[in-house]
Amino acid sequence: MRSVPFTADGLLEDLSGSEDLLIVQDLDGVCMELVHDPRRRRLDPAYVLAARRLEGHFAVLTNGEHEGSRGVNRLVEKALAGRADPAREGLYLPGLAAGGVQLQDRYGTVSHPGVSPAELAFLAAVPPRLAGQLRLHAPVLLPTLTAEERQPLLEAAVLDNPLSPSLNLNPLLQAMAGDVGRQQDLQVLALGLMQDLLGEAAAAGLQESFFLHLAPNLGRLDGRERLKPAEAGATGTTDVQLMLRGSLKEVGLLVLINQAIARRSGSPPLGESFNVRTAPHDHPSLLALARSAIDPALMPRLVGVGDTITSVPEPGGGGWMRGGSDRGFLTLLQELGEVFGTANRVVLVDSSGGEVDRPSLADGTFEGLSDPEDPLRIDATLPGGPQAYIRFFRDLAEGHGRDG
Repeated sequence: MRSVPFTADGLLEDLSGSEDLLIVQDLDGVCMELVHDPRRRRLDPAYVLAARRLEGHFAVLTNGEHEGSRGVNRLVEKALAGRADPAREGLYLPGLAAGGVQLQDRYGTVSHPGVSPAELAFLAAVPPRLAGQLRLHAPVLLPTLTAEERQPLLEAAVLDNPLSPSLNLNPLLQAMAGDVGRQQDLQVLALGLMQDLLGEAAAAGLQESFFLHLAPNLGRLDGRERLKPAEAGATGTTDVQLMLRGSLKEVGLLVLINQAIARRSGSPPLGESFNVRTAPHDHPSLLALARSAIDPALMPRLVGVGDTITSVPEPGGGGWMRGGSDRGFLTLLQELGEVFGTANRVVLVDSSGGEVDRPSLADGTFEGLSDPEDPLRIDATLPGGPQAYIRFFRDLAEGHGRDG
């Protein structure tokens, strides 16, 4: 069993009195259960109101999106329906979405720093293309279902996100439960369809605009994220997203820090126009940039909250394949704490209780999530999942309200 320094209560005590605090939090699997169809996600109104109390000390950092038919803003509106107007009362969740290219304040004002009209136009054409390709392959992928039975699964699989159109394989993988070979075929097909789009983008002069994000993944090889194949009892990669280059959570973390320091001091150390499209994209350069540009006296104490990290043995042994969409920003957050002498904390929420297959924290072994040689250290775990995190988050907000 791996030792973790803090329980939820211990973490609350540790963070109490930290005036210059910045909580950077993922969304799916952290403050809401993972589901096969994102249209069925739900946000707890108490969580939304607690986020408002932490104004200036809280930001989201997600590969999902604020806007669009399946955006988190729709979830906020549903959660507060009949109770509050989020646009008027400033109750939207502030921070970065689409990996860092969709910036929002608490009033729902959205901007896309560094994104061109040509890129937006290409992205808008992607969802209907993907829908058509899935319909074409559906009879082979799901031969036992009728066209009418397949249709809702296909509709749930294509996410028409404005900045990160995606294939959500969960409903299709569930329909193939028990047939690992067919599940792997679906994953290969989805990856191939998205790779074809990268080729089309290059032919249109947008060869430097996009990349593919796979969740969960097995880390990177030659600059590309590695597919996590389905296996018995584990579905592996469930989401394949076409994302704008620079949409990396670790880059987004620096954007959020830059904004937090600007609120406090009146001057952004990385510049007014700093964004994920113009920033360095490799981990060492991001750390070096922060070290050279940010006054240690102004660096906030950071708390990173996520649920998606992976670690599995390399085939044949000799190492580990580490990945997961939260690993990069949590690791950079940890290293920033070491460089700047701030007691940053990394919090991992157990998202295995939802509909989507994920490794569990219940036995304390971190199997599938971490390994004995993992440089990422987890400071606190919430085995109770999103509900436990929401309780912790509300308590933290109430304490901040009393103290601040």
